[in-house]
Amino acid sequence: MTDVPPPPPSAYGGGMGQPALPNPLISYWKRVVLEKYADFSGRARRSEYWWFTLTNIIALFVLILLTTISDIFWVLYVGYALALIVPSLAVTVRRLHDTDKSGWWILIALVPFVGGIILLVFMCIDSTPGPNRFGPSEKYA
Repeated sequence: MTDVPPPPPSAYGGGMGQPALPNPLISYWKRVVLEKYADFSGRARRSEYWWFTLTNIIALFVLILLTTISDIFWVLYVGYALALIVPSLAVTVRRLHDTDKSGWWILIALVPFVGGIILLVFMCIDSTPGPNRFGPSEKYA
């Protein structure tokens, strides 16, 4: 009998019977922008929200660096930023739904000083287990 350790878990999660995504950075961005562009209904898991956010931070950072090289990249930067307003609002509302909060809680970000912090906390808390008033949970399916 040999003492062979089990293989390590997948780096991308998957879990609960869901297949691991090949590249979560691109996969979640494509899901939010191309498949659920203006879908304000349903739920979005933390991974969907945060991978989408990370991808946008990286893309905007690269575009800002490119604008230092040439001013023509401002057009791309502004176009990208404007194109992401609707999907960013949609994934945030769906993330709030996943925590069993109304999408109108997004307006708490307008409260000076503490509003953004409260919304950040809402984005970080775990999903409500099982189905809620916004639909079934992908995480606990």
